[in-house]
Amino acid sequence: MSRRITGFIRKSWGLSFVIIALGSITSIIFFTFSTSPSKPVAKVIAQAKPDRLIVSGVAMPDSLDFAGEKVPLEDFDVKESLERELLVNIYWHSQTLLMIKRSARYFGELEPILKKCNIPDDFKYLALAESGLINVTSPAGAVGFWQFVQGTAKDYGLIVNGEIDERYHLAKATEAMCGYMRKSHDVYKSWTMAAASYNMGRAGLSKQVLRQYTNNYYDILLNDETSRYVYRILAIKLILSNPKYYGFDIIKSDYYQPIPYKEMAVSKPIRDLAQFAFDNGTNYKMLKLMNPWLRDISLTNKEGRMYLIRIPEKGYRNHSSELKKEELDKIEIQSEQIVQ
Repeated sequence: MSRRITGFIRKSWGLSFVIIALGSITSIIFFTFSTSPSKPVAKVIAQAKPDRLIVSGVAMPDSLDFAGEKVPLEDFDVKESLERELLVNIYWHSQTLLMIKRSARYFGELEPILKKCNIPDDFKYLALAESGLINVTSPAGAVGFWQFVQGTAKDYGLIVNGEIDERYHLAKATEAMCGYMRKSHDVYKSWTMAAASYNMGRAGLSKQVLRQYTNNYYDILLNDETSRYVYRILAIKLILSNPKYYGFDIIKSDYYQPIPYKEMAVSKPIRDLAQFAFDNGTNYKMLKLMNPWLRDISLTNKEGRMYLIRIPEKGYRNHSSELKKEELDKIEIQSEQIVQ
């Protein structure tokens, strides 16, 4: 047998071996996936061969209301505006999924305040439209879940200074929002228009009411942001009221649960909030997460006001260690050496 033929046979045998080996590995992987009791990956593999991406539309509700006020879905522009916001929020998967998960942590605190203040329950969805239930800061300087600017916050009784900013205090800021909405409802006699005024401001909205001879949100022409605002709230309401119907299949354990806490009444200065945290069984990070309205490293409290500071209950992120003075001194010396 010639060397050329012998070499060909060896190459062919080697190639066959590789093909057989790859086939065996593929079979093992497929068998492993297809027999997994927890994740039906085989089903995904079988369907993961489309020649194009398929995007479906969204089911529109037959009827809908905001705060008990009917949404006129029979009007083409209203229906299309709502559809736009539904599509945006349904297909913005990460943002909407996070909002759904956060709602379990915060709605339990928002709902009783709304009820106490005689504000319709639907206004809890406004917090999601404003901030996604995180303490964001807008380019205009509006902060917190309810996005108050400093002037409006002070008008509704919130303390804003270098050490305290109650725009970040969920309960107090929610009560301030309720005060704003009650006044807006007194002006417009409509909760839908009250919601629009929260985005646009009463002065701007009232100007358009006088110009266009209508007090109906669905009939009035507004700037693009406010024109979309109530529809976004409505879309969020629909999705959060029935997440699975809109494609968000979330199990109960995936929701962010409320953090159990105890409240400490404080009326004296706190020189060092980090030390205060350690003394009370937690750490500075947890103290600030539970009390984002504390904006500095200390609380001088010159006015002697009574503040309720939340401390997570035992078992919910207790501090693991506290550096002693000699360890802090050592870190300081090492830091100075690095700088030099």
